[in-house]
Amino acid sequence: MDNSERLNLLLVKLENLLIRQQGFEAEIEALKQEVRALQSPGATYVQPSTPIAEPILAPPPRNTPPSTVNQNNPAPQAAPSPFQPPVNQPQSNFADRFTRENMVKSDFEKFIGENLISKIGILILILGVCIGAKYAIDHDMISPLTRIVLGYAVGAGLMAFAIKLKEKYENFSAVLVSGAIAIMYFITYAAYDFYSLIPQALAFLLMVVFTSFTVVAAIKYNKQVIAHIGLVGAYAVPFLLSDGSGKIGVLFTYMAIINIGILILSFKKYWKPLFYASFGLTWIIFLSWRLNLRGQEDHFALSLLFSSVFFIIFYITNLAYKMSKKEMFGFSDVVVLLLNSFIYYGIGYFILAANKNSVELLGLFTLANAVIHFIVSLIIYKKQLADKNLFYLILAMVITFITMAVPVQLNGGWVTIFWAVEAAVLFYLARVKGIAIYEKLSFPLILLAFFSLLEDWARFNDIDYGNAPHVLPFFNVSFLTACIFIGSFAWMLNINTKETQKSGEWLWIRSILNYALPSILVLTVYITFRIEIVRYFSGLLESTKVTLRQRNGFDDASHAFNYNYETLTTAWLYIYSMFFATALTFLNIKKIQKNELAIANLIINLVMILLFLTNGLYTLSELRDKYLSTENEYFNISSFNIVIRYISIAFFALLIAQCYYLQNSGLLKKNFQTMFEYLLYISILWVISSELINILELSGTDKSYKLGLSILWGIYSLFLIGMGLAKNKKHLRIGAIVLFGITLIKLFFYDIYSLSTIAKTVVFVSLGVLLLIISFLYNKYKHLIIDDVKTEN
Repeated sequence: MDNSERLNLLLVKLENLLIRQQGFEAEIEALKQEVRALQSPGATYVQPSTPIAEPILAPPPRNTPPSTVNQNNPAPQAAPSPFQPPVNQPQSNFADRFTRENMVKSDFEKFIGENLISKIGILILILGVCIGAKYAIDHDMISPLTRIVLGYAVGAGLMAFAIKLKEKYENFSAVLVSGAIAIMYFITYAAYDFYSLIPQALAFLLMVVFTSFTVVAAIKYNKQVIAHIGLVGAYAVPFLLSDGSGKIGVLFTYMAIINIGILILSFKKYWKPLFYASFGLTWIIFLSWRLNLRGQEDHFALSLLFSSVFFIIFYITNLAYKMSKKEMFGFSDVVVLLLNSFIYYGIGYFILAANKNSVELLGLFTLANAVIHFIVSLIIYKKQLADKNLFYLILAMVITFITMAVPVQLNGGWVTIFWAVEAAVLFYLARVKGIAIYEKLSFPLILLAFFSLLEDWARFNDIDYGNAPHVLPFFNVSFLTACIFIGSFAWMLNINTKETQKSGEWLWIRSILNYALPSILVLTVYITFRIEIVRYFSGLLESTKVTLRQRNGFDDASHAFNYNYETLTTAWLYIYSMFFATALTFLNIKKIQKNELAIANLIINLVMILLFLTNGLYTLSELRDKYLSTENEYFNISSFNIVIRYISIAFFALLIAQCYYLQNSGLLKKNFQTMFEYLLYISILWVISSELINILELSGTDKSYKLGLSILWGIYSLFLIGMGLAKNKKHLRIGAIVLFGITLIKLFFYDIYSLSTIAKTVVFVSLGVLLLIISFLYNKYKHLIIDDVKTEN
């Protein structure tokens, strides 16, 4: 609150107290007379002429008992002093209410008379001067020079009159000073722009004088409105005095001086609206000028210099008062701090990117922003100039600019490495050191690092299959990037497991993180080694390149490759995928023991089993066919095409075994025993059927595979019936019957048309014998089936 306003308020309070004192004196005198009248029966009570707050009490009736009189009118010893009101009397009386009403009316009237009317009056006066001047100009009543002189005379006279009234009528004087300054600004602009009576340098000098006087007057009067008028005039200078001559540097220098003046004021007054107006007007003017530049005159050095000057001034101004007073940063302060930083960075980025000679400095410029914030945060921390939240906020800005500097300056895997390590460090500081804001910063970095890794994989994949030299597997930047990424995420997962927080902000993101971190980690490990396997076989494929022809010395030759390596790549990927799923399940059963991961293990294993039984076995059959093929005249296909089949089946068996152990581990909340047995026996049938076809193909008797499959399925049905009866499992027996039914349908609708007479005889006799055996087993062990049914019922 201004000193003059506080002084006026104190005077009003003093005046009101004096009025209330007079009322109290009248009441006291009336009470004294009443007491004397009661103490002296012969005395006559005279009502005072001054109105009192309480009505005068009449004497009691003649026949009233003394006790009643004593109750209604206590004796002097009951109230030792007649000047004290009774205990039960209300504190607010008619005089108080009258005084308060008068005070409210007086304050309202004072506001209108001393403040509102004066401001309206000065506004009307300025409008009147402008209207009169316009009329005189339109009718050529006075020359341009006379108009300017008269304008300055009116402003100077109003200023002198205001200064004279300052001692007794400070508020009114401040309003007049504001009006005088506004007139001076307008007249100077008119003299320069409308009539060209004064040069630009003189107009600039006059504006500086008026602005400086405005700042001094604002301090002397302690009135923020005067400073606002001077500020508006100061920032209007670039628009009022700019003539397109390229002397914008002088004008920005002037603006910088004004901003420095506001910086000085921030230590004394800290008028926040003044600072906000200065902040907004400066950046708006600068952006308006910079974005409108065209052609070769980009003013590179000038733009970068003054944007940096404005940024530093506002940065220091925003921190100065808060740190000197050790006040907490509010929401508006944080917003201004962030806006100032990112507006400056955006301007600087635009300036550097627009100049072809400075594009390479973008990363350095981003890093310089981080260094500035780091120095400020270090000073705040060492000197303990502000609360910890401000320190962590500025340090968070350091981290943000460092994060931005990496993709701006670097490319490829280095961006992913930096973001992954940075996310891990922030996550560590948040969970272990308890700095909550760092955890919020780590969340977007986790996603940025993951998507950056995906982009690296896509880019390196394009390089490998393009014309660029082949990249060695496991000895390349992509693999190094992925390993560091895996290490960082494994560290975060370990911290998240040990330091899980049950309360606090952003619980929903933490819940997502509990699933996202292990999922990203598992996926990254799998894809990383999968890519290296593909790289290895891509190198082998490239090494088999054979040039078929070359004409006229031009490199228009065609080439041949040993495409068997492509099929081998697919087979090895299936082996690797089954091994990965097996290892992940084993790790969960023996060490991790998480129910959520167990469900994921089950899903992954089922998908891998289904893929291997369908596409995987088909890929192995392609390798067999290429081994048996004699069409390839350039390359020899080794017997490894056959050996890899049994390596794949061995890993498939390991995967099935891990599914069994997972079912018996107790990590799955539901019992999947029946589903597992179906999966096991279907997988066995599928594999042995494929193996039968493989053996027949290798032996050269592939024409009889239909006969062989029908007999195999019949024998397998008999096996399942035996297992169902031996272990008393109804689902196995039902499955066997369904399989036998499918075999019979296949026999009559598919096999019979292509089989010879001998083959038909063998098939029918074999299946007939199998059906009789099955029927015999059902009759022999029917008591087991009946007991099973009773048990179920």
